[in-house]
Amino acid sequence: MRCAVGCGLRQQSADNGDGLEAVSGDPVHPVSKGVACRRGIRETVDPDGQRLTQPLVREDGNLVATTWEAALERATDGLEAALARSSDAVAVLGSGQQTTEAAYALGKLARGGFGTRYYDANTTLCMASAVTAYYDAFGSDAPPPTYDDIPVAESHVVWGANLAVAHPVLFRWIRQSAAEDGSELIVVDPIHSETAAAADYHVPLEPGGDRTLARAVLARLLETNRVDEDFVAEATIGFDDCRADLPDVADAATRAGVSMADVERLANALADSTLLYWGMGINQSVNGAAAAGALIDLCLATGNLRPGSGPFSLTGQANSMGTRVCSAKGTWPGHRPFDDSHHRRTVAEAWDVPVSRLPDDPGPGPVGLVDAIGDEIDAVYTVATNPAAGMPDATAVREQLADAFLVVQDAFRSETAEYADVVLPAATWGESEGTTISMDRTVSRVRPATEPPAAARTDLEIIGQLAERLVPGLFDDRLEPATVFDEFAALTAGTPADCSGLSYERLAAERAVRWPAPTANDSVGYRYYDSEPDGDADADESWSFPTPSGRVRFSSAEARPLPEPTDDAYPLTLTTARRPDAYNTGVRTDTDDSLTARVSPATAAAFVDALEQPADGPTGDEHRLARLCSRRAAVIVRVESDAAIPDGVVWLPIHQPSVNALTIAAVDPRSKEPNFKQCAVRLESPRDPAGESRLDGY
Repeated sequence: MRCAVGCGLRQQSADNGDGLEAVSGDPVHPVSKGVACRRGIRETVDPDGQRLTQPLVREDGNLVATTWEAALERATDGLEAALARSSDAVAVLGSGQQTTEAAYALGKLARGGFGTRYYDANTTLCMASAVTAYYDAFGSDAPPPTYDDIPVAESHVVWGANLAVAHPVLFRWIRQSAAEDGSELIVVDPIHSETAAAADYHVPLEPGGDRTLARAVLARLLETNRVDEDFVAEATIGFDDCRADLPDVADAATRAGVSMADVERLANALADSTLLYWGMGINQSVNGAAAAGALIDLCLATGNLRPGSGPFSLTGQANSMGTRVCSAKGTWPGHRPFDDSHHRRTVAEAWDVPVSRLPDDPGPGPVGLVDAIGDEIDAVYTVATNPAAGMPDATAVREQLADAFLVVQDAFRSETAEYADVVLPAATWGESEGTTISMDRTVSRVRPATEPPAAARTDLEIIGQLAERLVPGLFDDRLEPATVFDEFAALTAGTPADCSGLSYERLAAERAVRWPAPTANDSVGYRYYDSEPDGDADADESWSFPTPSGRVRFSSAEARPLPEPTDDAYPLTLTTARRPDAYNTGVRTDTDDSLTARVSPATAAAFVDALEQPADGPTGDEHRLARLCSRRAAVIVRVESDAAIPDGVVWLPIHQPSVNALTIAAVDPRSKEPNFKQCAVRLESPRDPAGESRLDGY
C-alpha cells in the first residue's frame, strides 16, 4: 500500500533475500482487485533516496555511525533530560506512513508515557480541516460514503484535488462511473489539471474562492427550489441560520471568479445522486474547515447523504485514516473526544496510567509545536516524517529544529535527519507487519516480504525499546503487532470508530474489512443511513448521527481573509500541488533537483525581463531561469509557460524540499492546518543588482 486508496500489492523478495525483486497488484485484494498505479509499483520495488541502514549520532557536528545500544542510550539521555524539566518539554511528531500498530504505540508513549500536549502528526498538514468539518457536521470523523458508492453515483464533483495524479486508481473508478449514460464528472480547480482535462466540465475558480463558490451554489439551489426540504426537516439542524447567511448569487460568483453558468452547472449536478470529493486544495487553507463545511452543506441541502452520494474527503498517505483513528493525536483511540473527562478516564484505565498524566487538550498543531521549541520544548522525536521540508516557512522550521535535541526515526535520510542528534533507521512497507486503513475506512493487513536492510528495525520495535528505557512498564510485554492491534481494537469498543470486531484472524480470512465493525460479523458500509433491506425506493429511510441532537448539522463557520494577498511588491500568487510519480517530500521518489515553476503564457510575458537563459545547457523558453521570492525566502526556478495555469498564479510541486521555504505559516484557526495553497510571490532576475549571477548551485 502506497497511498490512502489502499490498493493491495503483492511483493516478491529477491532470491538473495536483499530487497524486492517484483511488485504487482494483488488480484484477490477486495479494494483494488489487482489494479495498482505506476508510482506505487516503482516506489516500492525501486525507491530513490538514501536508505538508512545503521544508527547515527552527532559527534563534533557530524553524524557518525554507531551501535543501537549507543544510539538508544543517547536518545534516552536527551529525552529524559527534557522530561525532567516538564512533560511538555518533549514534542513528538508522527506520520500517516506508520502502521496502525506503530501509530497507536507512539501515541500511547507520547500521551500516556510522556504526558505531553506537544504531540501531532504530518496528517494534520493535509487532513485536519476535513476532520474538523466532519466533526462539525456529523459528530464523527471519516466519510459517510465508501468506494462501493462510486459506480452508482450519477454525478462526480471533484473539488480542489488532482486525482489523476494523486490517486490514479481511484480516478480510474470515478472515470468509469462518469462515462455511463446520464453521468458526468465536474472538476472545480483554479488549475486546468490532468483531472480537469479529463472532465466533462471544468470550473476554474479564483485561488481561495472555494467557500464563496460553495455558498453561491447553495444560494442558487435555494432560489430555484432544488433543496431537499424533506431531508432537511427530518435529519438536519442549523439550516435556517445557514440560509440567512447566504450571499447574493451573482455577487458571490464574481468574487469566486466564476460565471453564473458555472454556478448553475454545479447546482444542476447536485440534483442527481452526487459524490462530492475534495482534497488538499480545500483543506490547506486558513479557511479549510469552513470551506470543507460548505461542501458538506451542499450535500445536506440536496439530500446527497444516501448510498451513491455524499461528501468524500480524499486522504493522501497510506495510513492517514489509521492515524486519525488510533494515535491519540486529535482524539483518543476510537475518536473518543479529547476534552471528555469520562473518555480520558477510560483511556487512562486501559493504559494503567494516572489520569492526571493525560493532557486535557490535543495541543497547538505542528506549526504551534515548532514555534514552542526553545520555550516550552527542549527535545523533539520525529517518526516517519520530514518537517524540515514538509512544514510551511521551512527555513524557520529548520532553525528551530537545530536548537532542539532531535531524535529522527525514519527509513530514508531526509532533510530533517541532517539536524538530528540521533538517527534511528527504520523498516518501511514490505518489511513490517501490521495494518493500514484506507480513506474509505477499510482495514487491511500488511506483511513483510523481506527483512529490513542491515541494522534497520521496525517502527514498533524502536518505539518499544525507547518506551522500555523512558517509561518502564507502559507496555506489558515486548511489542508484537497482533497484541498491539488487539489492545487498540478493544479500546475502540462502543465508539463511533468501533474496530473491536476486528482481529488479525478475521483480516486474514476476509483480507479487508471496513469500520465500524463492532462485532466479528459486522462491517458498516454507508454510515448514518438506514433503509428497508428489500431495495424498495419508497421504503422508509432513517438517519442517525453521533451528535447531541441526533441530527446532522449545517455549518456556521465564517470565512477569513487570506493571510497574504498580492500587492505591488509581490503581485503573484503561489500555489503548490502534486507532480506525477512523486510523493510527499520526495525522499524516495524525487530524482530531479531542479525546481520548475509553471506560469501562464501571459504571466511569463509580463515578467519576461526577469527571465534569463542559463549560461550552460539547453536554450529555449522552457529553460528560462528566474528568482522566485516570497517574504520569507527566495529560490531559483526554471520557468515553464503552461496554459493550464491561470494568469497571476505560480505553480510549484510540493515534493521539492526548497518549496516550503517560500510558504507562509498561517493556519486555519480551528483545524491548525497550514495555508499551503496561497502566498504572495514575485519573479525577478536571477542576478543581483550589480549584475552578478545568483545561480550557484542551481
